Amino acid sequence: MKKYQVVVNGETFEVEIEEVAGAPAVKAVSDEPKADPPQPKAPKPAARKPVLTGAAHEVTSPLPGVILNILAQEGQPVHSGDVVLVIEAMKMENEIVAPGNGTIQSLVAKKGDSIQAGDLLFVWG
Repeated sequence: MKKYQVVVNGETFEVEIEEVAGAPAVKAVSDEPKADPPQPKAPKPAARKPVLTGAAHEVTSPLPGVILNILAQEGQPVHSGDVVLVIEAMKMENEIVAPGNGTIQSLVAKKGDSIQAGDLLFVWG
């Protein structure tokens, strides 16, 4: 019987190998308990949404990235297709446009913010 040390996922195990009828068989010698798997991280708290009155529409980020530029201001009228802000993702600039005619009621995202897909960017109505 031959003894070997084997490293699996950073853990060292001592094993004995015995040849039986031409085929090797492996027997673990170490009785070390297996490590518990890492616990998942707590979910990121949701962004605080402003309290609004009237017909307001929320615009969320379609992708993760960094707010590169904000071209509109709160209270500014916008038309459908106007660029409100720019998100940089994977070295590409992505324009986020007003989905309809209205007024920017609240700009939640700030220049330089790191955002995830689904994060609230702005509210218009």
